[in-house]
Amino acid sequence: MSAGIGAGEGSAFGEPLLRAVMRSVPEDFEVDEELGFAASGEGEHLLLRVEKRSANTVWVAQQLARWAGIAERSVGYAGLKDRHAVTRQSFSLHLPNRRSPPLDSLAVEGVRVLAAEWHRRKLPRGALAGNRFRLLLRNLEGDHDAIAARLEAIARRGFPNAFGSQRFGRDGGNIARARALFGGARAPRAERGMLLSAARSALFNAVLQQRIVDGSWEHGGSDDVWMLDGRGSHFGPEALTEELQARCAALEIHPTGPLWGRGSPATTGAVLARELAAAAAEPVLSQGLEQAGLEQERRALRARARELAWSFGEGTLELRFGLQRGSYATAVLEALGAVEDAGGRGAPSE
Repeated sequence: MSAGIGAGEGSAFGEPLLRAVMRSVPEDFEVDEELGFAASGEGEHLLLRVEKRSANTVWVAQQLARWAGIAERSVGYAGLKDRHAVTRQSFSLHLPNRRSPPLDSLAVEGVRVLAAEWHRRKLPRGALAGNRFRLLLRNLEGDHDAIAARLEAIARRGFPNAFGSQRFGRDGGNIARARALFGGARAPRAERGMLLSAARSALFNAVLQQRIVDGSWEHGGSDDVWMLDGRGSHFGPEALTEELQARCAALEIHPTGPLWGRGSPATTGAVLARELAAAAAEPVLSQGLEQAGLEQERRALRARARELAWSFGEGTLELRFGLQRGSYATAVLEALGAVEDAGGRGAPSE
């Protein structure tokens, strides 16, 4: 199955409008993590705001543990950030005696501490509101007026909330490995979680692609389950009223798709039939997820690019926007056209 969703392939906005290259250098892809809460100012966990360049999150956590003289498990972070980029995110270090090495003694190439505050708890995975992005696309080809009009449409309508290609590994290899896992192959515990996520993501993208083709990815109906924008809570199905339609048009709520697991999706009618058919078309993945013990969950089919802004330069396009946790910057780019990633696989808002 095709795990990704691309412009021009049943695209939500029409044919690709541009060609460009992203991440020619790390500074072309900047990410600022937004935790959504302030440090408590007390406690045994030192909350560090760290800038990293060309370094992955796990490696930085290991270096921080070594610098502070603590176990790696005593370092917390909310989400993984891309390596080929300049990113700013938070790490927590458990220091029971509240003694921290001098911040200026951290000597790790490409890593620097921007701020430090005490906090009561370890920073857990997923404890963030979202991320802000600044992307610089180079070698731009395309009509500026048409690109600007497309960006205005994305700002107004949102964009398909697809899982990015990085979720599926190089050349989609994680899907093949997930099939092998469900067929009885062994996998390390950490890798197993990654493969389960890849299988779930592929089934979600398949449903989303169908709804892009028929245009229902952004509208929804009386058979849909709805999700509040920027939150995990959902409701429905219920009768499609003018109020629901107005809230949907205002990007306050979004129709959802399945994150597959045990049980039946909460949708009804034609929407339920479509989701069951997508699972039936991939019995190895759907049944494997059920047997792994995962429960049915929901994910919004649409996401907002908050405060989307852009500017053109000489052969360049700079984009700035915010995304909620779990949405991918590459999904915004796919709504524009063909963007070659010179540095890797793109970055989610994790």
